Parts: sequence; structure tokens; C-alpha cells
Amino acid sequence: MSRIGKKAVAIPGGVTASIENDTLSVKGPKGTLTMGLSDHISYKVEGDEIQVNPANDTKIARSFWGMHRTLVSNLVEGVTEGFSKTLEISGVGYRAASKGKTLNLQLGFSHDVDIDIPEGLEVKTPDQTTVIISGMDKQAVGQLAAEIRQWRKPEPYKGKGIKYQGEYVFRKEGKKK
Repeated sequence: MSRIGKKAVAIPGGVTASIENDTLSVKGPKGTLTMGLSDHISYKVEGDEIQVNPANDTKIARSFWGMHRTLVSNLVEGVTEGFSKTLEISGVGYRAASKGKTLNLQLGFSHDVDIDIPEGLEVKTPDQTTVIISGMDKQAVGQLAAEIRQWRKPEPYKGKGIKYQGEYVFRKEGKKK
């Protein structure tokens, strides 16, 4: 039995959920998110909560159960509060600036790196070494953060590169004299 799957997803005030044509639609103050439903899982919207249960007693239904409950929970949290990730840039001459729907990164290459910001996401640069990505869809926020980080992963000798806020980079000692 899934410990996560057993818990019902609470629907806060101002949020509505409906199931139509094999899609779950959640509407809230920040907008609307939808998710395709699995045949192995049964979904029920009852009052102010969403119940997620396995449709049958197969191994695949039990393995999907907790994951689909978490996906439904992410939909509800996304339309009420939203998600955000913060990236920190460290290195001499490394900087970021957001210009409209484009993020411009200077990362020590011979050219600047321009990244197009997908629809539904917002990127802020409060200073030259911080990038804040926010939006309703948790997967899209994490994907954009990973794509930005991919350009310069933090290296273990000097710690230069792009890292998530709070990420610890294990530093190597280097050569001894």
C-alpha cells in the first residue's frame, strides 16, 4: 500500500477540479492546469478533495498510485501558489540578464548564450548572479532550470558554474606542494 497514495488531495477554496474525457482539469487563481488520466488509476472528485486509488490489484497500478497522487497534488499547488527555482551563478565574468522573453547568459564562452523562455514561465534576475524561475507547472520550471544549469555545471576545483540555491558542491583539494 502506498503511504502517499492513501492521502486524499485537499482542494483549497477558490480552486475547482473536474474530470472530463480522460483529463483532470484544475482551475485556480493563477490559471488552469490539465493532466491526462491513467487507465490503471481511478480518480474521484468528492467535495473538497480528490481521491486517487488503483483501479485494479496489478503491480503496475500499485506502482503508479503514489506518483499519480503526487502529480494531482502538484496541479493543485501550482494553480494556488506556483513553483519557483533559484539558480546562483559564480565565476569571474559570469552574469545573467533577462530581456523580455529571452535570458542572456555570459558564461566565459566566446559568445553569449541566449535562452528562450517558454510560455507560462517567468524569469527574473534580481542581480547579475541570481536567476529566479517561476511558474504554475512544476515540471516546466524544473526543466528550464536544468537546461540553464547544463550550460556550466559547477566544477569541483574552484566552484565556478551555475548551481541551484542551497546545492552543495563537493570541492577537491587540488595539488599539494
